[in-house]
Amino acid sequence: MERKQEVLQDVVIKFAGDSGDGMQLTGTQFTNNTALLGIDLSTFPDFPAEIRAPIGTLPGVSGFQLRFSSDRIYTPGDACDVLVAMNAAALKTNLTAIKKGGKIIVNSDGFDAKNLRLANYPEGENPLENGSLSNYEVIKMDVTKMTREALKDFTMGMKEKDRAKNMFVLGFLYFMYNRDMENTIKFLKEKFGKKPEIYESNVKVLQAGYNYGDTTETFTTTFLVEKAKMEPGTYRSVMGNQAVSYGLIAASQKSGLPLFLGSYPITPASDILHDLSKFKNFGVRTFQAEDEIAAITSAIGASYGGSLGVTTSSGPGIALKGEAMGLAVMLEIPLVIVNIQRGGPSTGLPTKTEQSDLMQAYYGRNGECPMPIVSASTPADCFDAVYEAVRISVQHMTPVIFLSDGYIANGAEPWKFPVAEELPPIPVKFKTQLGDMEESYQPYLRDEKLARPWAIPGTPGLEHRIGGLEKQNVTGNISYEPENHQLMVKIRQEKVDKIADYIPEQKLDSGPEKGKILVIGWGSTYGAIKSACRDLQGKGHAVSHAHLRYVRPFPKNLGDIIKNFDTVLIPEINNGQLIKIIRDVYFVDAKGYNKIMGVPITKTELVIKIEEMLRE
Repeated sequence: MERKQEVLQDVVIKFAGDSGDGMQLTGTQFTNNTALLGIDLSTFPDFPAEIRAPIGTLPGVSGFQLRFSSDRIYTPGDACDVLVAMNAAALKTNLTAIKKGGKIIVNSDGFDAKNLRLANYPEGENPLENGSLSNYEVIKMDVTKMTREALKDFTMGMKEKDRAKNMFVLGFLYFMYNRDMENTIKFLKEKFGKKPEIYESNVKVLQAGYNYGDTTETFTTTFLVEKAKMEPGTYRSVMGNQAVSYGLIAASQKSGLPLFLGSYPITPASDILHDLSKFKNFGVRTFQAEDEIAAITSAIGASYGGSLGVTTSSGPGIALKGEAMGLAVMLEIPLVIVNIQRGGPSTGLPTKTEQSDLMQAYYGRNGECPMPIVSASTPADCFDAVYEAVRISVQHMTPVIFLSDGYIANGAEPWKFPVAEELPPIPVKFKTQLGDMEESYQPYLRDEKLARPWAIPGTPGLEHRIGGLEKQNVTGNISYEPENHQLMVKIRQEKVDKIADYIPEQKLDSGPEKGKILVIGWGSTYGAIKSACRDLQGKGHAVSHAHLRYVRPFPKNLGDIIKNFDTVLIPEINNGQLIKIIRDVYFVDAKGYNKIMGVPITKTELVIKIEEMLRE
């Protein structure tokens, strides 16, 4: 049968099904396949909050959104061109996210009476039969039946056979988008090579899905998205938490400091612990502590002993680490505190994204307890941002908070990874002997950065007191003197403020240097803001975009940039946090755009907001 091939520029696919349907694996494999072809991509995994919600229910729907394009893209897309719905609940949950005229690929077996009831459809109503999907192109496939048919000669039980349904869908999509299946077959071989029946059954169903598309006359068109025009180099697909792990390892190697991670598992930060535990060959030591307090204090101990101490968590865990973070500030030793933010407060929305811990990072400790804050903007940016957090920490002798969030952590994009030789050095100098003017070691005698010396315990002649009580200036002895306490509080604040002399000035990401609206962002709003501003700039509007990596202290020229614009807009996935700090520091009447739904801000809604402001 002869088919025509249609070349597309941009496609958004959402895989959705029950949390046991393997949608995350399906999406990841299609993502890896896309990355190997040199096509630009962006992903948004959408996990259910329950570990195992009842099968077929709305809370149990697991999703994975992937956008791929022959042009550069910065978001996983506002609306889907294709929805893969493995059951009625998956369709109902995601129906509003599909473009009119888009394709809906459904597993018809997931729309029986039981599944319809679990998805809260009225008795006797079936969306596949009542005309409610007339605005879409619906492709019905009995995936369950065809999977079982493909595996009829296998001896495994029906439950085990049904687990391969996702491979049928993946094979069909490989056919639809003119893909080779080799990378997925290789993945299955690596994952299930020691379990031949599972490996062979998955490959058989993958091929069955491809063959179904190839041999069924229903599908008269296949689609092709060509390679993106990207800067030459070697790329790989990387997720945010992976990039954090690699950035920490690179910083460890470049600084010569052995890496120690003290961590307690928490969504969505746990993958950093999992990833780093694989790299003992780089001298990485990982410790899964019994709780959050033990996790951070073990990292403080490692830093005190001359290692690169790191602890990872999310908002609730950061709250528990608060007292120990104060200890690290008082000791003035290096420590990197990684917060992969999620919805809150309390345990909140464990699997959903939010930017709501900025105030916690700024002020969430007792006493005057300033700490530098570095923020990542995209999955690939996590590498450079956490590398910079390490540099600041060890060169300025201070704990540093590194902020990411669930959207960045679980999302993926192509990453042109650096060559080790091209990474900036992170020189570290330990105090090994008394200075010419010292009769005894002065642990709080500061350099031009106001950083104190780093002396490894056991160094002869450099014995000194340590602990959380206030230190006397220079000597480090315990001091309760009022004047000394005020002096030390001011010095610790000045040390953090002085970091602004050692970081790059702020640059505009896009747009004119002077104009009507400056959109200031931080963290995972980057892609939506960049896309919205570029659209509006293309229409001739004087709109510019500045995105902050250094959130405390701010780059020295940020205030000058702000003065060049009539209005400042600050979009955030919170109830307005950076905006309060910007207003406080720069006395500017900034406007906010806030979304607190556990999902990212979209390009479309930002365009609408900015256009509204331009009209005003």
